[in-house]
Amino acid sequence: MKSFQLLLIAAFSLGLLACGQSNSPSVSSVPMATQPASASAAPAPRKIGLVMKTLTNPFFIEMEKGARRAEKDLGISLIVKTAAQETSVEQQIQLVNDLIAAKVDAIVIAPADSQSLVETLKKASDAGIKIVNIDNRLDTESLKKAGLGEIPFISVDNDAGAYKAGKYLADKASTPTQAAILEGMRSADNARQRMEGAKRALLENKQIKLVASETANWKIDEGYSVTKALFTKHPEVRLLFAANDMMAIGAIKYLQESGKTKVAVVGYDALGEAIAEIKAGRMAATVDQQAAEQGYQGVAVALRLINGEAVQPITLIDTRVVTAESLK
Repeated sequence: MKSFQLLLIAAFSLGLLACGQSNSPSVSSVPMATQPASASAAPAPRKIGLVMKTLTNPFFIEMEKGARRAEKDLGISLIVKTAAQETSVEQQIQLVNDLIAAKVDAIVIAPADSQSLVETLKKASDAGIKIVNIDNRLDTESLKKAGLGEIPFISVDNDAGAYKAGKYLADKASTPTQAAILEGMRSADNARQRMEGAKRALLENKQIKLVASETANWKIDEGYSVTKALFTKHPEVRLLFAANDMMAIGAIKYLQESGKTKVAVVGYDALGEAIAEIKAGRMAATVDQQAAEQGYQGVAVALRLINGEAVQPITLIDTRVVTAESLK
């Protein structure tokens, strides 16, 4: 009986001790292991790298805006890498290597060159990184040789977009008229497609004679200098198609300075600067290829690949010709 009383007193004392410590900050009612587990329950966001040609061209600024919108909507972590110029192929190769070292989950790339980036992208693929190609298509044969297989491609039908713009230009000629083309970087597939589409549209009009097709490598300054050389040799050109707005703006600068205001110039990209030139009557038209949407869809497709979902091999975004009439 005495032993039982002693046990009862001991149990009562322990109960009082526990109650006295119940408000102490050093004691938690949640097991210590539970809190860290709860904090780590949400996985880290997937890392997706976006490699673009440059940010000196407003087209790629819009592309980044679309990708940033996808980052917010989809809850991923976006790492943006850009080269200094649209022709900086070696720099783009290094940027891809940097993303491989950063162990990103996917790379979305608008390649400056359709062939030169393939070998480095194969390294990325071998490291388990998903690849999505936007804007300028990687060369199919180069991909096959490298053993990369099919990479999802998101862009526009550049041939069709340039054809529509070239047709708008060609319809202005009802008498014998000389025309010329400013091409983009010739190793880029989108440059080739735009040149071919515009050329086809111009030559469908039997009144038009195409007297020159020269590269100005996507740049304003080269657009200016190449146009100057072109008009020195062919002063009667009245129709000029430029494969991007940057070259078109350079061409317009020369034409305005030299008093050649009767030349109809069409560009490609629908940059704000080009829209302003159209409104001012110095540019005939441009092509809107929805740069922001390309950036957004590139990131969205990359995330689907990361999650093991099936994706379309090619996603084409609509283009439209922007003119003074359509801006009213």
